[in-house]
Amino acid sequence: MTDPKPAVTMREIRERLGHVEPGEPEVLVSITRYTVSVLPSNDINRKYFTLYVELGRGGWIVHDGHGSYDADGEWEPGRLGAHPFADYDDALALARRLAPGLTVNGHTAVEAYRRTHPAPAAVVSSAAETPGSAR
Repeated sequence: MTDPKPAVTMREIRERLGHVEPGEPEVLVSITRYTVSVLPSNDINRKYFTLYVELGRGGWIVHDGHGSYDADGEWEPGRLGAHPFADYDDALALARRLAPGLTVNGHTAVEAYRRTHPAPAAVVSSAAETPGSAR
């Protein structure tokens, strides 16, 4: 009967492969910021209609780069009034709820999306021809 090989850690495997120097500390990676917008990343207006969910000292906050939001979605200049969420799921839920109505110069994010991504003509015409559709 052969003796089983002792278990090795991923760190030991990486050291043996030469990917990590023995005794060097691990490189730690943390996700601390999420970007939330109805506009795609290549849209010229995205930077104006974007919210950020970011990990701060007190928890996850929702902000737009100029001001922050409380738990009810009320905007306040700066980040002092930001509501710290204990987990990012709640903060992301608020940002997702607010993103479509984010308003810049009187235009919402959805309006900006429609300006730069008009619906195909077939979809617009078929919606207009549907009996009982709202006009």
